[in-house]
Amino acid sequence: MAHRFLSSTNRSSTRFAFIFTVSLSCTYLCYTILFCRGTVMSNQAYEGRRCSPSKNAGGKKLLGKLDNCASPGVRSVVEEPAARRGPSEVSEPSGAPGGPAGGQWADVKFRNMSVAQRYGDKKLPNALIVGVKKGGTRAVLEFIRIHPDVRALGTEPHFFDRNYDRGLDWYRGLMPRTLDSQITLEKTPSYFVTREAPRRISSMSRETKLIVVVRNPVTRAISDYTQTLSKKPDIPAFDQLAFKNRSLGVVDASWNAIRIGMYALHLDNWLQHFRLSQMHFVSGERLITDPAGEMGRVQDFLGLKRIITDKHFYFNRTKGFPCLKKPESSGQPRCLGKSKGRTHVQIEREVIEQLQEFYRPFNVKFFETVGQDFKWD
Repeated sequence: MAHRFLSSTNRSSTRFAFIFTVSLSCTYLCYTILFCRGTVMSNQAYEGRRCSPSKNAGGKKLLGKLDNCASPGVRSVVEEPAARRGPSEVSEPSGAPGGPAGGQWADVKFRNMSVAQRYGDKKLPNALIVGVKKGGTRAVLEFIRIHPDVRALGTEPHFFDRNYDRGLDWYRGLMPRTLDSQITLEKTPSYFVTREAPRRISSMSRETKLIVVVRNPVTRAISDYTQTLSKKPDIPAFDQLAFKNRSLGVVDASWNAIRIGMYALHLDNWLQHFRLSQMHFVSGERLITDPAGEMGRVQDFLGLKRIITDKHFYFNRTKGFPCLKKPESSGQPRCLGKSKGRTHVQIEREVIEQLQEFYRPFNVKFFETVGQDFKWD
């Protein structure tokens, strides 16, 4: 009797162990299948990260070469970056007649920015806006930043004039992440008048592209003084600072507001380290009257598709400056800050004429060197 009971117990235990083993095996198999499926999907979604072309691939690299390994979600950005699209594909902002739905150009910019932040690297800039103060450098920076193939540092790092001892690694760390097909850009207007800046930039890269925004030096000096006056109301009058001897018309070229406008003098220093073809000169006056034209030439110089066109601008009569039209995804147009477009102090006509006479030889030499007549007389 006891033997039969033990035999029955053993059979039950064996059956339970068998069923438990089979259940455990099935559970493990299911989890394995689910895990493998998730891994495959994850690998497909992020294949672009592992399929970066070699450093020897020419031209457009990451955005242009991932067609065979990017997932559909990433490929929507990769297959046709905005830099390759024709102007007709860049939409009007909200409410504009004709063309695709408003905000498409902004969406492309933000998608490329997102891809860059995820897959990009921090690189030293391959283009710099080096000058000049009160010439229109902030406008150029803000306008070019809407291009999907440009990532720009918003603040002025002053690396090549004030922070050079911090080293290139520190400088690189300030930069936004970019893809290989994108340009890294920064703006510090004081570089143009810093004697050491051309040599230091050249030692970083002799192929750096340089953008210089210039403006009538007399108007620029008055604008410079107006800005300083808004911060320091007790400074002497403009003519007291501009002249060593007003009655004799002797200009004080050591005053920084005057010295900056001696463009030919500063340009000589740059041409000792860079070819003229590496420098592009933007007219501060035309940037106001024809922002699309000036930005078109900037895009050409940087080797970019002309994405930024007259569709992106409108003239703000209150500020006296062009502003960027608002994309559909934004609540307001983008205009320069309150410090831009402020009313200049009134300067006597005689003072202006004396300064024009002072700058004339510098202007003539500058026009001859760069091969452009900015018509400041």
